[in-house]
Amino acid sequence: MAKNKEEKKEKTGQYDASSITVLEGLEPVRKRPGMYIGTTGPDGLHHLITEIFDNSRDEAMGGFCTDIEVVLLPNNRVRVTDNGRGIPVDTHKSTKVSALETIMTTLHAGGKFGGEGYKVSGGLHGVGASVVNALSIYLEVVVHRDGGIFMQEYKQGKRKAQVKKIGKSDLHGTIVTFEPDKEIFKEGVEFNFERVVSHMRQQAYLVRGLRISVLDARSLPSVDTAEVFYLRELGLDVPSQTFYFEGGLLSLVKHYNASYKPVHKNIFYIEKKVEGVESVEVALQYVDDISSRMMPFANNIHTPEGGTHVTGFKTALTRTLNSYARKNEYIKESEENFTGEDVLEGLTVVISVKLREIQFEGQTKAKLGSVEAQSAVATVFGESFTAFLEENPDDARAMVSKVILALKARKAAKAAKDSVLRKGALEGMTLPGKLADCETKSAEEAEVFIVEGDSAGGSAKQGRDRRTQAILPLRGKVLNVERARLDKILAFAEIKALVIALGTGISDSFDVSKLRYHKVIIATDADVDGAHIRTLLLTLFFRYFRQLIDGGFIYIAQPPLYKVKRGKEFYYFYSDEEKNAFLKKEGIEVQEVEEGGETEEEIEGEEEKKEEKSSKLEARRSQKVSIQRYKGLGEMNPEELWETTMDPEHRVLKQVTVEDAQDADKVFDILMGEDVPSRKSFIQSNATKATLDI
Repeated sequence: MAKNKEEKKEKTGQYDASSITVLEGLEPVRKRPGMYIGTTGPDGLHHLITEIFDNSRDEAMGGFCTDIEVVLLPNNRVRVTDNGRGIPVDTHKSTKVSALETIMTTLHAGGKFGGEGYKVSGGLHGVGASVVNALSIYLEVVVHRDGGIFMQEYKQGKRKAQVKKIGKSDLHGTIVTFEPDKEIFKEGVEFNFERVVSHMRQQAYLVRGLRISVLDARSLPSVDTAEVFYLRELGLDVPSQTFYFEGGLLSLVKHYNASYKPVHKNIFYIEKKVEGVESVEVALQYVDDISSRMMPFANNIHTPEGGTHVTGFKTALTRTLNSYARKNEYIKESEENFTGEDVLEGLTVVISVKLREIQFEGQTKAKLGSVEAQSAVATVFGESFTAFLEENPDDARAMVSKVILALKARKAAKAAKDSVLRKGALEGMTLPGKLADCETKSAEEAEVFIVEGDSAGGSAKQGRDRRTQAILPLRGKVLNVERARLDKILAFAEIKALVIALGTGISDSFDVSKLRYHKVIIATDADVDGAHIRTLLLTLFFRYFRQLIDGGFIYIAQPPLYKVKRGKEFYYFYSDEEKNAFLKKEGIEVQEVEEGGETEEEIEGEEEKKEEKSSKLEARRSQKVSIQRYKGLGEMNPEELWETTMDPEHRVLKQVTVEDAQDADKVFDILMGEDVPSRKSFIQSNATKATLDI
């Protein structure tokens, strides 16, 4: 019996008390950073700023802070300054070290647990500052309070020395400077200024009377921050933005609706305290658009995945508009009620709740889980919105008319969608005739190339790997779906073919599990028309197949721009920079290149240089060089298309992702919507960034 036990131990490995690893201090954070900040990519990197900023913002929400400054410094450092009370520096009775060190080096330590430090805060888990400390190669905290200046430095979450007093001060507040650890953030530690600005603008709307300044001082060789509280006082000549809004959520709704035509004049707004919830705040306005914009927040933290507060709002909105419409006979007894889809069309709304005891689903706080928020929002918003409709009959009429239009459009779209699906079913789910499908039935292996025109489609069909690669050629430019309803979209033959080919369905019948290809690759020509077609397709995917983007299924092919031939050797280049670098390295001088064709130039180097080179290089220089500029995929023969654009071993694909859904939504509205002045301004502002090839 003992022998059998020994054999089993050898097979399965020992598992007893000695197998359990105990990580102390901040070791768990460095071991599994994704558990605390979601990812070690760009999202997680920028989340570090959010965690430190949130501590300062919580001071403002408590009424102790009026001014916050965020500065991007040289060497990938970030400095966050506030004029709050300053982190306590006296000795903590449990840890026997200063409160500052306890907060910065201990998980679940802070002023947000006992209920005395803050009524409302963004931090539930209490890990914000300590997590940033653990993931930083350098972090310094300077505290102004009680007439003195106190400082402590850390490296990878461990203190370098005890807290020390370094001077006197009449100010109060906290300055945190940190540098992310490259060992953790292997994708890079460079911050995006515009991304930081966007987040800080949003926060300024949410905390009325709070001034937030953002400075980008990375271009300066060095910045002396030793004795300066706010760096903007130095008068630095750097990009900067300052935000201060007294209007709160009303101002935020106006900001998001700036490029739209309002359906009604008055913006609805309510802020109220209810039992169990410190504050419920909602602002909304309908605009002439078919998309909705919903910005939910919990304790000023954006919750993009929604949660209980969003559920409560949607329930109350649908119920209230149905009740009002029936009471005032906008809907007849025989007619169906508005659905949640109907009442959201064209709606811009900001929902903000503040709770003492808040629960998020996950450390990154993307979804609110506090149960009491649902009933609180439903009650407060439902009662106030009912009163608003009664007191503003013109606004109410405009809102209900907008929703009725959405209901009629939904019915028409459903009929068109059912027609497409029914037709497919009657024909045995026949795929579009123009689709050259692949042989594999495994969606994980399969990929479809959406190509521009029959010419490119012909080359792609001949050059592909028939087992795993499908080709869908589209004729001309697809419909701009930004302002089109579903019935009109499905009446467009090219889009209908794409919907059937993908197999997911569309709108409320969309099912990502039915996707027939796990790589959907947009392959258009490298010219202005190709870029336009690519934008139209991306608009379609963003508005109607968003889950495909979020799931990482959408890609953009990168065909080469040039083919350089020298004797029997040939090279492909994907940009002018690559081609020019190669020519310079090889000592090749080309005086003229004909676009869309080939040109041959006799290479003549300077005699002095020739003498210095080896005989082998001289022989290569004497050969003629042919440079072909590709204007379209159709110009490539099947072999060229395969080896440059379709061969998984050598091709270059760009995966389409959405870092900030609100910013992406706004860009699509500007580029593809009807607001011409905004589009003109966007083009003028970004003209220098464009690489035109007309």
